[in-house]
Amino acid sequence: MSKTWRPATQLVHEGTLRSQYGETSEAIFLTQGFVYDTSEAAEARFKGETDGFIYARYGSPTNDMFEKRMCALEGAEDARATASGMAAVTAAILCQLKAGDHIVAARALFGSCRWVVETLAPKYGIECTLIDGRYLENWEKAIRPATKVFFLESPTNPTLEVVDIAGVAKLADEIGAKVVVDNVFATPLFQKPLELGAHIVVYSATKHIDGQGRCLGGVVLSDKEWIDENLHDYFRHTGPAMSPFNAWTLLKGIETLPLRVKQQTASAARIADFLAEQKQVAKVIYPGRKDHPQADIIAKQMSGGSTLVAFELKGGKEAAFALQNALDIIKISNNLGDSKSLITHPATTTHKNLSDDARAELGISPGTVRLSLGIEDVDDLIEDFAQALSKVKS
Repeated sequence: MSKTWRPATQLVHEGTLRSQYGETSEAIFLTQGFVYDTSEAAEARFKGETDGFIYARYGSPTNDMFEKRMCALEGAEDARATASGMAAVTAAILCQLKAGDHIVAARALFGSCRWVVETLAPKYGIECTLIDGRYLENWEKAIRPATKVFFLESPTNPTLEVVDIAGVAKLADEIGAKVVVDNVFATPLFQKPLELGAHIVVYSATKHIDGQGRCLGGVVLSDKEWIDENLHDYFRHTGPAMSPFNAWTLLKGIETLPLRVKQQTASAARIADFLAEQKQVAKVIYPGRKDHPQADIIAKQMSGGSTLVAFELKGGKEAAFALQNALDIIKISNNLGDSKSLITHPATTTHKNLSDDARAELGISPGTVRLSLGIEDVDDLIEDFAQALSKVKS
């Protein structure tokens, strides 16, 4: 395949395998095992002397196509597709750590990601320090002799804070630690963490990569050496593999990723500007606006805004609920990156398990709302917001 292809071409053609029947669409290989011509051939494959598939838990032709396509888009040497985004996050972190090791993580994380580093990892003797990841000095101050992993989201969920990935990666390289970046909110089209110095990138493919609310999936991407030495055995023996059917669904979804994200981002920018002018709205946070608190970092490491907008209503939870309940086109859901516009109240859903103080630290107030833009006509969405906001007390 051509290394000079642009993303829109890569996402239609890269990594395609065809059977003897020459099918146009990628085939789904719904099989758990594979047949060998001879006993000697089976032995050679298990020894790694010949290429080929062994067991669907380790890999399959359909999954392989999805992984190769993601590698081409991300600029990674290797990848493993997982059953969900959280399977990808957990595998990327735990596969490289042991008791006594230490994680430094930005505190602004998706609730389940925070649980993995703050609650699960310590059960196995792995310590974690949560910091305000917006400031490089906090990363530096948190370093210990046992620090092995830096973990962050950028932009963050749900308040769209941004972390200086290149700066964090430089600190990590100085101590031999690895930087794991959850890149879901930026999408691989707008931000390339590996090019910025990060070592591992994770995605919930459930979001923009499928983009149509159909299936779960995740992916871990890195260089081949790291995957061979850390993730390979963890993946084989703990079994977080993606199903071939989901891999096929994601292959179909990723073909239209550039088209969808372009539309969603353009709509997000217009909606953000519209909301900023409404009397019921206290503030709007959007990476494409000049008033974003970290606009300088965004300009340095992102080539586009985001498909998501965060905003705060003056009337708190009551106003947020009134707005969401009055919307017609935009649906209430905790998912994001869908072709349908979706709205979420983080304090009572995705981040409800955090304490009031922890939510306040993250900038999640009772009036905070997260909006994921779909591919509907943006004028219809603005009209929907206008009629819904008219029912909200200012």
